[in-house]
Amino acid sequence: MAAASAREKQTAALKRMLNFNAPPLNTSLSEPVWKVLIYDRFGQDIISPLLSVKELRDMGITLHLLLHSDRDPIPDVPAVYFVMPTEENIDRICQDLRNQLYEAYYLNFISAISRSKLEDIASAALAATAVTQVNKVYDQYLNFITLEDDMFILCHQNKELISYHAINRTDIQDTDMEAIMDTIVDSLFCFFVTLGAVPIIRCPRGNAAEVVAVKLDKKLRENLRDARNSLFTADNTAGQFSFQRPLFVLVDRNLDMATPLHHTWTYQALVHDVLDFHLNRVALEEGPGPDPSPSGARPKRKNRKTYDLTAADRFWQKHKGSPFPEVAEAVQEELDTYRAQEDEVKRLKCIMGLEGEDDGAISMLSDNTAKLTSAMSSLPELLEKKRLIDLHTNVATAVLDHIKSRKLDVYFEYEEKLMSKSTLDKSLLDIISDPDAGTPEDKMRLFLIFFITALQPPTESDLEQYSKALTDAGCDLSPLNYVKQWKAFTKMATPANYGNSGVKPLGLFSRVMNSGSQFVMEGVKNLVLKQHVSLILLSLFVIIPAVKPLLSVCSSIPRNKNPFQEAIVFVVGGGNYVEYQNLVDYSKSKQGKKVVYGCSELFNASQFIKQVPTLAKIYTMGKKFRKM
Repeated sequence: MAAASAREKQTAALKRMLNFNAPPLNTSLSEPVWKVLIYDRFGQDIISPLLSVKELRDMGITLHLLLHSDRDPIPDVPAVYFVMPTEENIDRICQDLRNQLYEAYYLNFISAISRSKLEDIASAALAATAVTQVNKVYDQYLNFITLEDDMFILCHQNKELISYHAINRTDIQDTDMEAIMDTIVDSLFCFFVTLGAVPIIRCPRGNAAEVVAVKLDKKLRENLRDARNSLFTADNTAGQFSFQRPLFVLVDRNLDMATPLHHTWTYQALVHDVLDFHLNRVALEEGPGPDPSPSGARPKRKNRKTYDLTAADRFWQKHKGSPFPEVAEAVQEELDTYRAQEDEVKRLKCIMGLEGEDDGAISMLSDNTAKLTSAMSSLPELLEKKRLIDLHTNVATAVLDHIKSRKLDVYFEYEEKLMSKSTLDKSLLDIISDPDAGTPEDKMRLFLIFFITALQPPTESDLEQYSKALTDAGCDLSPLNYVKQWKAFTKMATPANYGNSGVKPLGLFSRVMNSGSQFVMEGVKNLVLKQHVSLILLSLFVIIPAVKPLLSVCSSIPRNKNPFQEAIVFVVGGGNYVEYQNLVDYSKSKQGKKVVYGCSELFNASQFIKQVPTLAKIYTMGKKFRKM
């Protein structure tokens, strides 16, 4: 039996919390205790990708409300709180106690609460004569968000506080950097407490990743020293000191600046790149409809519809890492299959109305009654299938609109050739100067990748020519100024090799080109991906043998020199779905290997490139980190 993933363990911890920190009961055998869930934005972000409203209802949650919303008293119902231990939240909890809002209070803090804040709650409970109503107070150590079985991020709320920009801005004070690193370490500590494992930590030296590694190492050591209160020796984490402790590889975003800018071609990464997609939920703007607004009236507002892309969606789980052309074909095939099943039900209904008394007709009626009964019993499954088909038809159509209007297939293919040092069949200036090829941001992303991956930097005259073309195309050149200084600082005498990435064009689409297809793909290249090797994946092979582990606990355990079986790769400064998919593909190709991807924040190329302009220049970052 495979070990439980971080997502499964975090979900189990949440379910235990919602059952008043007791093992969840089988709800089919007994009625749950009805209760109210009170959370802040951080708690909402943690719960929403893991538990649906139906699952919350099954666990007895009748209402789920934000802590700082206006809430009416419900004096005969217990309340489960799930919040960060901030001053603002503690004050509001104390106010709830004074106002006697609920019958009982079960206080669960996402991260560890300090003694002084705990005393504030105790004083408020005492003053409100509500001491007996505060039934339990728990530190849950759940201060991270799991989006997949093998992917987690640290936060979504206030992510700008630990963003790439926050870490690399030139005017940052040492105390501010200390606070950023402590925030990251606290979340990583929570991750390993939930996982129930003490990692072997490795990282490169001289950057933010090393600072995080050293601080995490210290925090783990301090917890392990106190054997009576250690979070890694409870029953639920027993046995973690095994011969195969997880390998934890920390890398800095500055290791690879090209991949976050890269136009992608897989379904999940494309959805994140071109649509509003966060915490496994995508929002689409639907048109106002075919009827025009009356003259003089305000134009109709576009409807905004959200869809959840979760583990329960089998189509998403199967195709999220597939090239987009395969996804379009798969959606069409699913639609054709559904229509065939729907037509069969209609045909059977029609036959059921036949008349005649001959034996053949009666026999046919009997056979078709059984078939119709079978078809009707599968109707809920058929309706769910139709819902998922509609969902992915809408999402894939929205993605396709971006591909066609911005020529994203051209950008993807060209960037893959740049990163793999393949022969280019078109001039970079031609793409930048083409008014129909992409947005100014697309052009800037392409040029930055060219600049970062170039074996030789362009000459001053060439750079001036490129800069003029970019300016004429409406591009903001401040990201280029930053990347020039970043590249000079990193002293990349020979640019990093991005591996044997590349694409194989197969001409236009085959089965989805017919007139009955939902997707009119004419003019879009059918590009099949070759294995892409990002620098984050290469870090597994470069950093591991080159750097000694920072953390060594329980010296009686023999050092294992075998290759790793489970690795966690974490990017300080932000990550993306391109790197995640890269690691997923790697672990699938290596039997017995399990690789988890984590990052301080999850951004797409547009969000990343917007962080760069304000970073006008870089201090000697090595000095800044060495001071710490």
